[in-house]
Amino acid sequence: MRDALRLGAYQLLHTRVPARAAVDSTVDLVRRTSGERPVRFANAVLRRLAARVEATDGDLAVLLAAPGYDDDPVGHLATVTAHPRWVVETFAAALGGDLARTRAALAADDERPSTHLVARPGLIDRDGLLRAARDAGLAAEPGPWSPYAVRLAGGDPGRLPAVLAGQAGVQDEGSQLVVAALSRVATVGADTGVSVDLCAGPGGKTALLAGLLPRTRLVAVEPRATRALLVAAAVARPAPAPDPADAVSGPAAAVGDAAAVGDAAGSPGADAEGMAGGPVAGRSNVVVVRADGRAAPLRPGSADRVLADVPCTGLGALRRRPEARWRRTPAQVAPLSHLQRQLLAAAVDLVRPGGVVGYVTCSPHPAETVEVVTDVVTRLAARGVGVSVLDAREYLPGVPDLGDGPFVQLWPYRHGTDAMFLALLRRS
Repeated sequence: MRDALRLGAYQLLHTRVPARAAVDSTVDLVRRTSGERPVRFANAVLRRLAARVEATDGDLAVLLAAPGYDDDPVGHLATVTAHPRWVVETFAAALGGDLARTRAALAADDERPSTHLVARPGLIDRDGLLRAARDAGLAAEPGPWSPYAVRLAGGDPGRLPAVLAGQAGVQDEGSQLVVAALSRVATVGADTGVSVDLCAGPGGKTALLAGLLPRTRLVAVEPRATRALLVAAAVARPAPAPDPADAVSGPAAAVGDAAAVGDAAGSPGADAEGMAGGPVAGRSNVVVVRADGRAAPLRPGSADRVLADVPCTGLGALRRRPEARWRRTPAQVAPLSHLQRQLLAAAVDLVRPGGVVGYVTCSPHPAETVEVVTDVVTRLAARGVGVSVLDAREYLPGVPDLGDGPFVQLWPYRHGTDAMFLALLRRS
């Protein structure tokens, strides 16, 4: 009955369903699922709530007895935006204590996100993907910031042949931007022809980076073999790549290419960072290595670029996974922050002098972003390892509201993307 009442309350507060219809349909649901005994109680509760919603014009602060904004602004925002207090405090810290921007960031988490597609370079361009989406009856517009992004107002991206064929995939525009930024940074000195995705995950960023660096052999490090197979199945190689044999050592070097994976990739979903199903015509320039990113079987200093898209709290994607705000706790931050430091240090160790590391996380939490980078750079300097922090804003041309630098923090309320963080580091 409580579940039914919550559904009815949501209808009264957040939909255009008339109050009488919301009450009647909920009462009918209670009758079908819980019998006659609680029907009168459910009816009384919802009618009382409907009257209060009408009297307050749906003001959540009044309905939920939120603390006064002047007395407790954090508690007020936590109540009216349905966020745990610690998440509100985290957003406020990331936004320099600006409570107006904090309110906007929290409110954006409660808005329905659009689905973003990526046109994988060398396989399909954005205009072609846009035409295909519209031809399939999907309301589609080009993404405002990434030259590879298409945004859908609704519909199933799995209807698109380009997605089924692996030419395109579902990927948040923020994820596209951070990968494109890393690919734009010029290296200094002679390239080895090898780059590394240290935390490959489902492989969305791997697929884009491989397309942006077609003459680079990309080593995707992923401790979960099943998901790592998706990477090789979805990335085509349009041009020959240097042999990475000198960089990869041990039994993990013997991995199959896309042809060996076949149909291992699953059907496309609506995740912010997912791989499309079905193999792509052509050979892969991705070597999939099953290993812990903190101890990848690669020679130190052998990579031109390393992408470290580290595990995190996911506070930057709460609009896509709203339940995560209640599942995450402050106690989880410290262990993740420790892991993030280890992975960033490993990334710096892998990159050659003159090469570049992209540190990425889908969280605005300072303990997972600025503090991690600052601490690792300081510790490495104490060991005699020189690392310079580049101004990441320079590698996101046309994207507004990127702050004071040198780091970049994207926000749903500013950019319509997940709250991705990016730091670019060059090894001296």
